[in-house]
Amino acid sequence: MGDTGLLMARQELGPAGLRVAHAVRKVLRDVVINGLPAGRSAPPRPVRRIVVGVSGGADSLALAAGAAWCARRLDELDGLPVMAIVVDHRLQEGSGVVAARAAQQVDSLGIPAQVVQVEVTERGDGPEADARVARYRALLADRDAVVLVGHTLDDQAETVLLGLARGSGTRSLAGMSERQGRLLRPLLGVRRAETEAACREAGLEWWTDPHNTDPSYSRSRLREALSTLSDALGPGLPEALARTAELCRADADLLDILAARLLIEASHPDGTLAVDPLSAADRALRDRTLLTWLRREGVADVSAGHVRAVGELVTDWRGQQGVDVPGARIVRTGGTLVVVR
Repeated sequence: MGDTGLLMARQELGPAGLRVAHAVRKVLRDVVINGLPAGRSAPPRPVRRIVVGVSGGADSLALAAGAAWCARRLDELDGLPVMAIVVDHRLQEGSGVVAARAAQQVDSLGIPAQVVQVEVTERGDGPEADARVARYRALLADRDAVVLVGHTLDDQAETVLLGLARGSGTRSLAGMSERQGRLLRPLLGVRRAETEAACREAGLEWWTDPHNTDPSYSRSRLREALSTLSDALGPGLPEALARTAELCRADADLLDILAARLLIEASHPDGTLAVDPLSAADRALRDRTLLTWLRREGVADVSAGHVRAVGELVTDWRGQQGVDVPGARIVRTGGTLVVVR
């Protein structure tokens, strides 16, 4: 079948493809209608382009097929350019061939695809994180575009499980959000099995990253652990973890708003922090405010232990010399917290 015949065969989607397409439509309609954030007082900016991030895996290929369907069916997208970027990290032998094949398949859907080679710089956070930074830098280069990526419900469940394993707080357990600035994740309610089914329906051949089964990568270990837990606890565990993320995100968003208000109330013009408003606050709110303040003042790699110790300068003040944090010391002078470099 030629490219034209292949494209015509894919005009109508099967059940799994429609499930993916409807998830994409829901998110795209909202962002195209309401626009992009442009600052505290500025009106929203219009979306000029839609970019689909494609790796060649089943999730991103199904996402591209869903975006192509939306481009044909949604009146709101009429005339709005839709394109795909296939990021080649050049970390595996033959990555260029994989990227070219993915771009060819996306082209057959009616979406122009561009292969972008990136330089993955070692930053000290591990190869997965380094590749992610390079990938998002390439995908988000056009500030007038929204970018769709293919994270699924399974990815969300793995993220929550990782947060649980690390003993993280509410924000970490909230997982990934459906919208993060210009980055959109329409498939957080779609299972990985459904994206594979959507590809089969459309005749798309996906690539399976060998890193997905390499135990030296944390994400592959998470997938294995989640599969083992699902076998032990019964079906529905990924969905339950995704619901946990949704509930935690609502709580975390509210706490962030309240903590921002408390930080404004307690902040002095010189960057120091008044103790009295913090001492009257609940611990959850106080700790969140202190964490935000420390990061605002340039203190990186703050742990829960650091925040707890700084909190004791507020609630259990006995004339302590101060609390050492990465790159600084926090001291209390009278009724004020100060960062000493």
